[in-house]
Amino acid sequence: MTRIPKTVPPLPPEVSLDRHLSRMAAVGWLRAGWEDMMTNPLTSLAYGAAVFIASLLVVASLYTLSLDYILFPALAGFMVVGPALAIGLYEKSRRIAEGTNASLFSMILVRPKSGAQILFIGVMLCLLMLLWMRAAVLLYALFFGLLPFPGLDHILPILTTPEGILLLIVGSLVGGLFASFSFAISVFAVPMLLNEAMDALTAMGLSMAIVWNNLSVMLTWGVIVLASFVVCLLTGLLGLIVIFPVLGHATWHAYKALR
Repeated sequence: MTRIPKTVPPLPPEVSLDRHLSRMAAVGWLRAGWEDMMTNPLTSLAYGAAVFIASLLVVASLYTLSLDYILFPALAGFMVVGPALAIGLYEKSRRIAEGTNASLFSMILVRPKSGAQILFIGVMLCLLMLLWMRAAVLLYALFFGLLPFPGLDHILPILTTPEGILLLIVGSLVGGLFASFSFAISVFAVPMLLNEAMDALTAMGLSMAIVWNNLSVMLTWGVIVLASFVVCLLTGLLGLIVIFPVLGHATWHAYKALR
């Protein structure tokens, strides 16, 4: 009787997401983003101008509706939804890599390979932004009670009080948690859904895993994004016209380097 030898099925190869990139790779992404923006710059600048105008409309709406008390959280929340807003810039960088042209029309009417899955991430990021704004209101009530917001003209004296300083510290920590989580799940998920056919939850999980396995370079990239956003605020959001396109294009190159 012939004996059948035992065989062990081959194990799947171990997949490592660590790309062993130095921190300076983030600077290279920024440089590549600038080069993409300067390739037919009018389309990228027009895209940035549209984001700038939309941001001004949001700020004006908050003033008109007497919701100025959530202005600061709303501005901080811009970093939460930023990756979803930059999808047209990812499309331009993708077409540049393929050697084709991207018109402003094609950047606005993008057709992701994942179809409507990208809308799921957009909705989730908007919900995260609303949750952060609600948390900011609750933090204000926690430190100052159920008092009406004094308005932006009188907010500085309040923030210099011991309660105000503590509110700034706690609010920054809580806002940092919201920003870090949204950054991790979306920074690569949106480019993935544009360029690859997959579901939104898988893309968010992969995005978080890539960030975690390349923490050093991604922390550097996060600092660059935060510093750029502060520059935008200091220029009255006018810097969005140039800075937002550069960061959007650079994020595409970060995705291609780490995916």
